[in-house]
This record gives sequence, structure tokens and C-alpha cells, in this order.
Amino acid sequence: MLDRRTLFAAAATTVAGSTLPLREAIAGAPGDLEPRGSVGRLERLPLLDLESVHDFTAGFRTWHSVAANQVADARAKALFKERGIELSAELPVKEVLSILQADPIVMMSGRLWISNQQVTWKSIADRFHARADEYLAEMESYDKRGPGSLELNPDMDIPDYAKHEIHIQPGGYVGDPFAGHLYHYGTNSFYHGSYDDGNDQDQIHAGTANRLPVPADGKVKRILDLGCGIGQLAISLKERFPDAEVWGLDVSGPMIRYGHMRAVDLGVDVNFVQRLAEDTHFPDNHFDIVTSYLIHHELPGQISKDVLREAHRIARPGGYYYPVDFRSGTASRRRSAYGTFRSWWDHRWNGEIWRMEFAALAFEDEMEKAGLKLNPKAKAALRRFGIRHGVKQA
Repeated sequence: MLDRRTLFAAAATTVAGSTLPLREAIAGAPGDLEPRGSVGRLERLPLLDLESVHDFTAGFRTWHSVAANQVADARAKALFKERGIELSAELPVKEVLSILQADPIVMMSGRLWISNQQVTWKSIADRFHARADEYLAEMESYDKRGPGSLELNPDMDIPDYAKHEIHIQPGGYVGDPFAGHLYHYGTNSFYHGSYDDGNDQDQIHAGTANRLPVPADGKVKRILDLGCGIGQLAISLKERFPDAEVWGLDVSGPMIRYGHMRAVDLGVDVNFVQRLAEDTHFPDNHFDIVTSYLIHHELPGQISKDVLREAHRIARPGGYYYPVDFRSGTASRRRSAYGTFRSWWDHRWNGEIWRMEFAALAFEDEMEKAGLKLNPKAKAALRRFGIRHGVKQA
């Protein structure tokens, strides 16, 4: 007969997930793994200890974004003041680095940021890899399931630019079968450090989708999200335009595979395809709306230009391309010396290989060169983003 201590130990083992197999969700579809259920749209992480670590790293990032950054920024200002340099001065990156890289307070702030990022990724990656067979089987069980469709291209020649570990995510977007899982929970941690409400319910993507304008003729039959990742924006667009045919395209098979599984779980009809944003294989003049969310600053400058031309080709006359990304070129906000340093740090240590190249790119000029007429009245899609959409002329 089991005593109370034995029963407690058995229950604790189930929660910790250390020896017992993952349970299928009681109310979920066959193969759906939700060992700890969900909170709204977000499936809870499979283990309580992992969720605790994730809560800590998200909280640490929030603290760092406010308190640690303020201290480092104040220190940077003091260092420039000592040298008689105006804070508004536009200095070359090399000069900024020569002043700030030797300072322990500024460098400690950067080190804390990166270390927290590393802990975030490793804790999530270790857990999903520990149960790799079960989570791979879960994705396989969804591959042919609807609503929506999934097109994977395992023999696709992945370009070198897509193989970098953006955000120092282990394996990057294309090199780990659980890239979608890692990206989803890892970037949720980032959002908690930047927005008061976080993004657990895709609320930032939903807000972006709801702010996208409708073509002047009011027709929205087909929508494409370029570089869709795990499909958060594509899903939100389908929810806003339920009668439209919505596509999400990304170079990463693991990302769209996870995105398809998640869309099916949510009952949202989105079609996911593994292709290149600069070579989509869609027909000319096919989409009413083409959009993208934070892909251009993760692309080499020439590829960004190629994507703009492709967006122009596949958008119909009167349709438009609306890229959401950071400000660049003349639209970029003037940065403090410390802001310049942080952008460089992001580029150098956080895997944002093309961040500085994008910042220097006259993006709006390139949109016009691609044939997209800018709408000067379009508001910034988000409070920190500021690229206007371009309409394709008849």
C-alpha cells in the first residue's frame, strides 16, 4: 500500500518530468503534447523548473533594460563629458569604442545582457533536446493536418546568410530541428524586457496586423508574410481578414513547421511554405498585401534590396508592401554615444551580423527604386519602428 510520501514523490516526478514520458493533452488532438496545459494561446513550458528559469531570465532582462542600462548610460555620458564631447555628436563607431570598451561598468552591463541571453537559450534548448523523439513525433503528426497547409523543402539550398546564429540562438533559425520552439519562448523573454505586457498572447503581432492599412479599393483576397518565422503575424492577419488566403513564407523549415503546428492548434487557416523571401516562386501581381516583420535588419543589404524588388513583383497594382523593422538611413533616430555602442554590441556579440549595415541603408530610397511609391502619411507600425509602406502603382 502506498503511503503519503510515496504518493507525493510520484506526483513530483510527474511534474518535474525527469522520468515519466510526456502526457498528451487531455483535450488535445492525437500527438499533441501539452504536459502542463496552456495559458491562453501560449502552451506552458514542459517543466516547472524550466518555466521558473524562463521567468527569471525574462525578469532579469527587464531589470537590465531599465536599471543596468541607466547606470551604463550615465557612465557613458560621464566619460564623454570628461573628454569635452557633446552627447549629440555623431561619432564614428571606432571612436565610441575607444572610449567605452575599456570601462568596466559599461562592459559589465553588456556582459550581463549576453550572459542572460545565453542562459535563456541553453535552458530551453536542453529541455527540448532531452525529449527530442517525442517532440519531433509531435511535429510529424501535424505536418499533414489542417486547417492550412505546410510545404517543407528539405533539399533546399540554404544560403549562407541564413545560417548565422541570430540573437545567438543555438543553431540559428535553420540549424536546429527545434528552432521554432526556441525562437518562440526565447523571444517571449525578449519582449518581456521591452514591453510592459510582453507577448505571451501574440498581442504585439496582433496589434501590428490590426494597424496594417487596407488597399484603397478595399480588396484583400491574398496576403503574404515574408520571413514569417513561427507565423505569429501571419496568424494574426488571418484572424483580422478571415476571408483572405494567408501565406507565411520563411527560409527555415523548423520555424514554419512549428508555426504550422501552432496554427493548427489554434484552428487558424494559414499556409506555410519554405522558400526564400527574395525568390518566392509566387506569380506576378498575386497579393493584395505583402508584409514582413523584422527581417530586413537580419539580411545583407543586397538581399534586402532583392526582397523589395520581389515584393513589388508579387504585389498587385494598388496592393502594397509593408515592412516592419527598425529605422534606418535618414529615418534613423540620432543615438547617444551609449546607444551607438549598444547597437555595435548587438551586432558584434548578439549575432546581429547586418545590424550596422541595415542602419546605414537608405531603406526608403531603396523602396522607391524597387518601384514602390511611399505613403508619407503611414504611421510607424510600432512605437520604435518607422518604415512606411510602399504602394504598387497600376
